[in-house]
Amino acid sequence: MNFTNRLYFRRVMRALFMSFLFGGLLTAYSNALRPNIILIMCDDMGFSDIGCYGGQARTPNIDKLATQGMRFTQFYNNAKCTTTRASILTGLYPRFGKPGHLRSNMVTLGEALKEAGYRTSLSGKWHLLRSKTQKQKTPGSWFKDFDKVSHPFYRGFDRYYGVLDGCCNFFNPLQADPKYKGGRIRNFGLDGQPVLEFAEDYYTTDAFTDHAIQTIEQSAGKDQPFFVHITYTAPHYPLHAKPEDIAKYRHRFKMGWNEMRKQRWERQKQMKLVDESWTLTGEDSKSYSWEESNQDFENHRMAVYAAMIDSMDQNIGRLVKTLDRTGAIDNTVILFLSDNGGCSEEPGGRDPSKRNAGPGDDYVAVGPAWGWAQNAPFRRYKSWVHEGGITTPMVAWWPGKVPAGAINRQPAHIIDLLPTFLELAGSEYPKTYKGHEILPCEGLSMVSLLKGQSRKGHDQLAWFWSGNKAIRQGDWKLVWDKLIKKWELYNLSVDRCETKDLSVAHPERVEAMQEAYRVWAEKVELKSSKL
Repeated sequence: MNFTNRLYFRRVMRALFMSFLFGGLLTAYSNALRPNIILIMCDDMGFSDIGCYGGQARTPNIDKLATQGMRFTQFYNNAKCTTTRASILTGLYPRFGKPGHLRSNMVTLGEALKEAGYRTSLSGKWHLLRSKTQKQKTPGSWFKDFDKVSHPFYRGFDRYYGVLDGCCNFFNPLQADPKYKGGRIRNFGLDGQPVLEFAEDYYTTDAFTDHAIQTIEQSAGKDQPFFVHITYTAPHYPLHAKPEDIAKYRHRFKMGWNEMRKQRWERQKQMKLVDESWTLTGEDSKSYSWEESNQDFENHRMAVYAAMIDSMDQNIGRLVKTLDRTGAIDNTVILFLSDNGGCSEEPGGRDPSKRNAGPGDDYVAVGPAWGWAQNAPFRRYKSWVHEGGITTPMVAWWPGKVPAGAINRQPAHIIDLLPTFLELAGSEYPKTYKGHEILPCEGLSMVSLLKGQSRKGHDQLAWFWSGNKAIRQGDWKLVWDKLIKKWELYNLSVDRCETKDLSVAHPERVEAMQEAYRVWAEKVELKSSKL
């Protein structure tokens, strides 16, 4: 090699070295700027159940995130476990036709953030698995014949641990549901395999947190940011809690549901979460008399429910301590919300001689009176699309970015989470994924809202579940209650609690919004028989 060639070779090698060096530095710098993301979602918890939204449960860790961060007052879910989870994962409204809510032409949060360079994990409830054998009464039956399109480990999550369908026994997930709940055994998974053994001191809320903490410990300080999605089953029934947590609330709810709502309403006014011009909603049609009820039994089951929230808060405290210990705390976004409003369901009834909330040998729910009161000051509950069914408490925390103590009153929706996280990741929503053309995202980024700024919101939002339907355009909301069987119209700017039906006064608006709802319903594949 002559001198000229040697000089050229050295220059090329020097250029390649510098490119490699600075390229690596730029990548490291880029990763350092992109925040870690933790998305925490609980199950069947009402709008006012946690302390920073007026509730009686002790939630110092969530309250601290709220004090140091932001609370939302108009953040919406889809009123139901499965549809909410589908929308959070995809940035889309749920599709109601076959083959279900999660499809190959949809990209998930796990997939999108993994493509953006994040380590991804999910710990907790999934509830979107499709398997022909899922409902058999044997552990792990789902593994014989499941659709990978509907499994988290095959939809972008590097690690997964949790219950693949709905809620289960908190102390022993292998214990079958009672006959009045179908008698089935709920299915657990670890990555792509079934889980068939659980320790004697097992408790799902602790176990889901343990898995998330392991992920953070293994990911913090590495060359990639991490995305950790934790989906607690608490406080969904069955009402199972540890004795020491139940003891904190032994006589806490002797005031009854009506008084509990009033107390929460007053605290919410003091916190400036609600407007003084609003009217606290009247008694729900599915509620019943506190004076004529078995008050010891009713107090106890609400106490167990509060204990489940308390335990979840303790575990969120463990997560935050892990972030601090691993040095990840200053560059992590945490969001906390619920998948729907408080629950009015009551499998097995409320006979105190048959039902025993707390230990793992029974399957008790709080029932319609408490379930309604948990959503104070709003109407209705889970599965209904009045504000009590679809409004979630939402806390956002991001040191130095989210303004401390802020209250955000702008409407937002769970379909907004995926585009928000992609903007934080410096990435974009894909048009194709693994050879499939992807449905366009229907959410809008909330990054400006998280920073205390405004944004142009949705032209409209819409909901459907089990015969209940609603559409919101600006401050106007049109809602159909399957028990009332008529369209009701509300102006949420002055009547957020939906107490003054204006449908008779504005027939043209009702007609126009009905047509807009019909168009939306067709898009999300609702059959005309359901409209």
